[in-house]
Amino acid sequence: MRGLRLVAPATLLALVTQVAACGDDSASDTSATTEPSGSTGATGGGSPGAGGSSSTGPEPGAGGGGATSTSSGQGGEAPCTAGTVLCEGTTQRVCDGEGGFTDEEDCDPGACLPGVGCTLCIPGTGVCEGETSTVCDDDGMSFTTYTCDPVQGVTCDADTGHCVGACAPEGLGTSYIGCDYYPTITMNDFLDPSFHFAVAIANTSDEVAEFVIERGATEVLAGTVAPDSVGVFNLPWVEELRLANVTTLEAEGAYRVRTTQPVTVYQYNPVEYTLDGEDRSATNDASLLLPTNAWTGTYRVVARNSFFDSPGFYAVTAKEDGTTVVLSPSATGGAVRSGGGVAADGTGTVVLDAGDVLQVLSATDDEEIQSTDLTGTLVTADKPVQVIGGHNCIYIPTDVGFCDHLEESMVPVETLADEYVVTPPLSSSGFVDLQFVRIVATEDGTALIYDPPQAGAPSTLANAGDYVEIPQSGADFQITSSRPVLVAQYMRGQGEFGNDGDPSMTLAVATEQYRDSYLFHAPTSYSSNYVNVTAPIGASITLDGGVLPPLTPIGTSGFGVVRITLANGANGNHEIKGSAPFGISVYGYGADTSYWYPGGLDLDKLSSN
Repeated sequence: MRGLRLVAPATLLALVTQVAACGDDSASDTSATTEPSGSTGATGGGSPGAGGSSSTGPEPGAGGGGATSTSSGQGGEAPCTAGTVLCEGTTQRVCDGEGGFTDEEDCDPGACLPGVGCTLCIPGTGVCEGETSTVCDDDGMSFTTYTCDPVQGVTCDADTGHCVGACAPEGLGTSYIGCDYYPTITMNDFLDPSFHFAVAIANTSDEVAEFVIERGATEVLAGTVAPDSVGVFNLPWVEELRLANVTTLEAEGAYRVRTTQPVTVYQYNPVEYTLDGEDRSATNDASLLLPTNAWTGTYRVVARNSFFDSPGFYAVTAKEDGTTVVLSPSATGGAVRSGGGVAADGTGTVVLDAGDVLQVLSATDDEEIQSTDLTGTLVTADKPVQVIGGHNCIYIPTDVGFCDHLEESMVPVETLADEYVVTPPLSSSGFVDLQFVRIVATEDGTALIYDPPQAGAPSTLANAGDYVEIPQSGADFQITSSRPVLVAQYMRGQGEFGNDGDPSMTLAVATEQYRDSYLFHAPTSYSSNYVNVTAPIGASITLDGGVLPPLTPIGTSGFGVVRITLANGANGNHEIKGSAPFGISVYGYGADTSYWYPGGLDLDKLSSN
């Protein structure tokens, strides 16, 4: 049957048995009927169904919602419209418009939904097998299987057949907030290992969040994070990834963080920029991690060109065994340091198990500036994966020191859109700095428009995977494209204009993925932290309870920006709310280094790519 996802025979039998029970139309039946919607819940008598409410009628039917009929045009009622599908129990009938029926079919042992007809199951109906929940999808013709993870405080409710708990997968939605993350160390071989890789778990709920951090089957750390607090936890380096000199497949190379409350997780590579106030790491970046419930199997990479012997990279992490990953290099990404099942031309099909990491490195040589750049490479997988893009250490621009590590979690292609607003950061000296803006096509023949217009900015991208870059811009502007694009922003090197800062990278957030509230973290270990807020003109924004200054308009886009220096005290957690959806980017500076990441975003699927 088209759209059917394979489920265990016992599970399918249990669901069909429940459907048959719901569809019993005997004269003595007073069991609850179900509404033909995708919401979840349970009917009486232990037969779960859509909607979660109970109703009784003279002729209940599976999924009938009380809307059943044996004939039309009797008892003063007008005949139903020709083609209308009615259900009587598990029997489907199609009205002829004259008081009769043109078709009648027994759906047993499936279900009958008014207006739809015979289906495999009732949308929203679920069944438990141990701690696995199998739920009938909205179309009634396929199933989704969820793991009710007891480590996350989630169990399978036998009455509803659904996972229940604060971290139940059906209730989390798709955003930057979740309960299951995979921190992944990436190449940073200039770094002194005395500095530490770390994850920050920001708990903005009003309940204690218990957490467990594992690598493979080994528990590395466990503990709690208090309500409205953040815990920063150092984790051992995975040197096979940090010091990699070829493309590497590292079995169980990623950490896994699971929590009992929805949290936000960030990774720092490394977390300190100085030790004892003297030694400087000089090569840091940080990334907002995306929870597994927001992962998909399609990504475009953003990285940076090879530089001397320092490569760009992307790292793919799996959460399920037997995940097949296919790599399709962009026009500039067809030269890599081969290994791990990846050829020198950047192509490869590699199978990963849960927690495995495939880190692909761009080819390098002794030339100062090289054209090899993994940006635009397409990563596809048959199961959800995480992709982190970045660079070992790079000058931006290539003639201004000094080099710094770049990394950021890529957002799925399905969540990309055609409108972005980009704003450069404040420098640690208080002036608006210059940035580089890179735009990556996801489809052929992509046109670009800028508001306000940007002199010399490219207007087209010919092929999927191609990219253009606007260098050294201090302007705030809107990007509108004819097809979905991926947009990255880069800080430039500090060079001769100060000791704070150096290259870092973030992804711009599509305006369609803006939210009206965020709970975000800015590490207080940095000497200064900032947030850029982009919002519709006229929106009222409050940060930690205080109203922000008016927005500065950006061209005729209808959006404006305000840049705020964050209070560098307390625990680094901040709450920001608006009267309309808005976007934020968070960044900070230390001696010879910086970080930059999106403060949060929704990850709704906007396309089927």
